[in-house]
Amino acid sequence: MFEFVWVWMLLLLPLPWLVRRFMPAVQRHQQAGLYIPFAHELYDNNAGNDAEKNSQPWLLWLATLAWVFLIIAVARPQWLGDPVEVSRSGRDVMLAVDLSGSMQIQDFTLHGQQVDRLTATKAIAGDFIQRREGDRLGLILFGSQAYLQTPLTFDRVTVYSFLQESAIGLAGKKTAIGDAIGLAVKRLKDKKNISQLVLILLTDGVNTAGALAPEEAVAMAKKIGLKIHTIGIGASQMKVESFFGSQTVNPSKDLDEAMLKSIAEQTGGQYFRAHDSDELKHIYALIDKLEPIAADAQMFRPVQALLVYPLAMAMFFACLVLLLYGRRV
Repeated sequence: MFEFVWVWMLLLLPLPWLVRRFMPAVQRHQQAGLYIPFAHELYDNNAGNDAEKNSQPWLLWLATLAWVFLIIAVARPQWLGDPVEVSRSGRDVMLAVDLSGSMQIQDFTLHGQQVDRLTATKAIAGDFIQRREGDRLGLILFGSQAYLQTPLTFDRVTVYSFLQESAIGLAGKKTAIGDAIGLAVKRLKDKKNISQLVLILLTDGVNTAGALAPEEAVAMAKKIGLKIHTIGIGASQMKVESFFGSQTVNPSKDLDEAMLKSIAEQTGGQYFRAHDSDELKHIYALIDKLEPIAADAQMFRPVQALLVYPLAMAMFFACLVLLLYGRRV
């Protein structure tokens, strides 16, 4: 199918005639705003000899053709091909990342350096995001409150950037696990094929804040068929220096593994425990093997721009006018 993108530009076709018809002629003693040295010769039948008189209408018609083709090019003609159905497959994955105060504990090692839990999560989950080509990803950040940072999108660069820009305490120092799950349910409940959506919840603590209890949020998730994979993050042992010397402590003593296991089991997901960076990488690699879901097919029509052809014709006729006028002069 042939169409013009800016069909209203065709209204400019009679503009030169309208200007000549209704605009007053410029007097010789007046200074013209735009001076065309041979414009009068295109219309002045009394100028020149007989051969020149016979050539003037051709100059006028050639100039008219140049204008017509120029306006056609400006209207952006294009050819629309037949509709093509493109099926795509991928996974809809929502990530929920804990930004509570305990995520600043430095019990992870990354590239030979001691780093906090959030830094390790950014690095490893960031690689996970970049590998998910063809999938729709979303990002929820939660602390004392839960915030939807990025809705489901194919723009992995944006999701990755927002994750890297997150900071500990950005959403508060406490942990609202129930609110994070509830927000995911709220944002995903109207999606098609809700049973094929996945929420990956990463936390290092226990639910200590929020308006929604984890049990209530899980009931809502089960009702719409949302599968939740949970990741408990944090080392089991860590040496700290104190007044009495070096001591070994458990930095993950507040991690509620029983709750995270229950959330995963009730929603058909799995619970993973990440004691260090290697385990966290392995967990995301396992999640990466989830079966892809068949998404709705998309229709598109191939578009071929045609403006180059009338533009070339306009330039051709304009050059021809200048060439013929130059030869006459």
